Amino acid sequence: MSNEPTEPPSRERVDPEFRALPLTAVADAALSSARAGGAEHADVRVERIVSQSLSLRDGVVVHVADSTTVGLAVRDGLIRSVNDPVRRYISTGEFDGPLNGKITWDHLLRQTSDWEGTLWGKPDWADRPPKGKEVDAYRLRKHNEPGTSYKYNDVRVNLLALAALQVWRRPLPQVLKERIMDPIGASNTWRWLGYENSWVEVDGLKMQSVAGGGHWGGGMWISARDQARFGLLTLRKGAWKGKQLMAEDWIQQARTPTPVQPTYGYMNWYLNTDKKLWPNAPATAWGHIGNGTNIIYCDPEHDLVVVLRWIDGDAIDGFLQRLFGAIL
Repeated sequence: MSNEPTEPPSRERVDPEFRALPLTAVADAALSSARAGGAEHADVRVERIVSQSLSLRDGVVVHVADSTTVGLAVRDGLIRSVNDPVRRYISTGEFDGPLNGKITWDHLLRQTSDWEGTLWGKPDWADRPPKGKEVDAYRLRKHNEPGTSYKYNDVRVNLLALAALQVWRRPLPQVLKERIMDPIGASNTWRWLGYENSWVEVDGLKMQSVAGGGHWGGGMWISARDQARFGLLTLRKGAWKGKQLMAEDWIQQARTPTPVQPTYGYMNWYLNTDKKLWPNAPATAWGHIGNGTNIIYCDPEHDLVVVLRWIDGDAIDGFLQRLFGAIL
């Protein structure tokens, strides 16, 4: 990200106890699986933990949490279809215009919207401008029709969080806690935060629009154990102890390859389509991946969930090869 404009980050709101956490902790990993026989009715069993399971800023669950709140809104009928234009639900101006007005929920979920604008002081072009190109040329470029191009962009991730907040009319961390994190037995140490300038008024109440990533501050702090629980939930197609917390068809949609980026489904489901990401892993595997690299690897063929933190992205396939050799 060294080619991004050198602007100060948006200031984040962090609980005082989290300011003291050693967020630069060395890599820690947890291998989680379900108890044999009817895993969806079992708790997470940690097979092995390397280093400490500290809460640290996460770019993994926070992105998939963003999309999960949209999935819950679809399930509850707050969003009729992911193919609806978002402007039908949001009237605050972010989706005005000839191209932005065409953007659907599906485009935002798949990072194919090419939305143009500024949110929380960050213009869309500020995130990962192409290396070797003049920033001004990229900033002034003609934007693509929604759905025709893929670009990972944290400004647009934050946009999805704002849109979901406007639909739910309540803070997204509350939705996630009540519908997902508490039912799966997550700890009370995780936090999902926004920026000091990302407060909006909803029905007369001040609410913080959370950050969809930790790029400029904000984001999520979460432990490896809680990450593993979330990974097991997605591995079990949204079921936990006999209750369907996430719709199974939503999980299937999230795992459907994006036409213009087949190794990406919904935010942040990275798919091993044609074994392009990890040649040594099954093509059915996926990973919830964030910057670091941090990853929750989910493998239905081997009934396996693995949490890795601060591993070189190029080393993941070699790690999986050695892991399979050790446990299979």
